[in-house]
Amino acid sequence: MTQDHSALLAQLDALRSADVGAVFAELIRAGLQALIEAEATEAIGAGRYQRTDGRSTHRNGHRPKTVSTTAGDIEIQIPKLRAGSFFPSLLERRRRIDKALHAVIMEAYVHGVSTRSVDDLVTAMGVGSGVSKSEVSRICAGLDREIEAFRTRSLTHTSFPYVFCDATFCKVRVGAHVVSQALVVATGSPSRAPARCWAPPSVTANPLSSGASSSPRSKPAA
Repeated sequence: MTQDHSALLAQLDALRSADVGAVFAELIRAGLQALIEAEATEAIGAGRYQRTDGRSTHRNGHRPKTVSTTAGDIEIQIPKLRAGSFFPSLLERRRRIDKALHAVIMEAYVHGVSTRSVDDLVTAMGVGSGVSKSEVSRICAGLDREIEAFRTRSLTHTSFPYVFCDATFCKVRVGAHVVSQALVVATGSPSRAPARCWAPPSVTANPLSSGASSSPRSKPAA
């Protein structure tokens, strides 16, 4: 069995600056909010403005609620109903779900949303939510697009007097083979914002020329 890449994720987590931390907090908030809205849709029996025979009631705005997560305190919106009440079952298991959602986001930052991380999130939510795996996959795919946009954002107008490059090795799957590959992290100073994270084609490659303009993802081996 190849080595676990959790240590790599922990290093990436430690590199987060205040600004990057805010991005991760927003991703956690957006992910939780999307899951809550999906559960509300299942409870009501219909989506927003959707007419179905299975609709039991209608939405009636939202109420704010602050929850503590691995990314800090965030504010989410709980849907209110015209008849009856609704409280997301996923918030009753918030710690497990928060951890699973955080894993989805951190793994997506490195190599894209994996089937395993989606399965873990579905398991953490439990059958009580009624949210299908396909809906969870759709939500995670949306987060993946947001993360990719952040990872590949332009740094043209950002000044870094110093750039520190280091690498850690992890097992990755390249085609049909599992190999040890360096994952390079470039950190800009004085802001200490992670400028780029990528896997160069070889350990002898010039990191600034091989990955500064693009940062392809490699898939960690299971």
